[in-house]
Amino acid sequence: MRPIWKGSISFGLVNIPIALYPATQREELRFHFLRKGDLSRVNNKRVAEVDGKEVAWDDIVRGYEYEKGKFVVLGEDDFARVDVEATQTVDIQEFVPLKDINPILFAKPYYMEAGKGGEKAYALLREAMRKGERVGVAKVVIRTREHLATVKVQGKVLILELMHFATEIVDPAFLEKDRTEKIGPRELTMATQLVDSMSNAWDPEKYHDDYREALLKVIDEKVAAGGKEISSAPKKAPKPTNVIDLVSVLKRSLAEHGTATRKAPAKKSRRKAA
Repeated sequence: MRPIWKGSISFGLVNIPIALYPATQREELRFHFLRKGDLSRVNNKRVAEVDGKEVAWDDIVRGYEYEKGKFVVLGEDDFARVDVEATQTVDIQEFVPLKDINPILFAKPYYMEAGKGGEKAYALLREAMRKGERVGVAKVVIRTREHLATVKVQGKVLILELMHFATEIVDPAFLEKDRTEKIGPRELTMATQLVDSMSNAWDPEKYHDDYREALLKVIDEKVAAGGKEISSAPKKAPKPTNVIDLVSVLKRSLAEHGTATRKAPAKKSRRKAA
């Protein structure tokens, strides 16, 4: 795998050469637009909004809309004027406990590989953070954009996880209700029992992208049928539960999950993994 970025980690006066590698991959199925008659690919065109004419790459510039319908054009020289002195440095600002960071801020992880000559310093930073149960909060510029990030310990490697700035998080206040919902003690007790009965140790391996797997099965069936249509009744979406009477709904849920769990935990685990 090729690194997507090379630079260094800096904390205090220490600089460690590193390379970044993607730590995740999105398993999306890619589809092409085709002309129905002959299945010829339909390409995306760059067209001007005002007249619908196609625009060549050489005639495209980057503009910022500072007012509705008004733009200022930025060229390569303008971007070069921005101070990117730290472009190739993961500059650790401070070390903080991981539990103090709201998980909503985390965005995308990358593996960090020690560069030649930096192996010992890399290991020293890793073990110092592990011992102190801390993560490094850093700034890094990647592809002309500055990111907030954390440097984390993951086994024997370090991970750089890009983060959202606090100003990028939408305040959920618009979802808050004007009135406080009244929760009865009996309802809360039963809901707590249901949560307890459905609780297990975290095992990420038992979760799969069911939609992707089902879609691949449909694709395989159509390929086997020579691309012909395959008639099958679409699955009906489950109807929303009527939760006006929460107690009765919780009772049924406990009967399905709670009782089975208390009597046969192993059987319940198999059902959840399916």
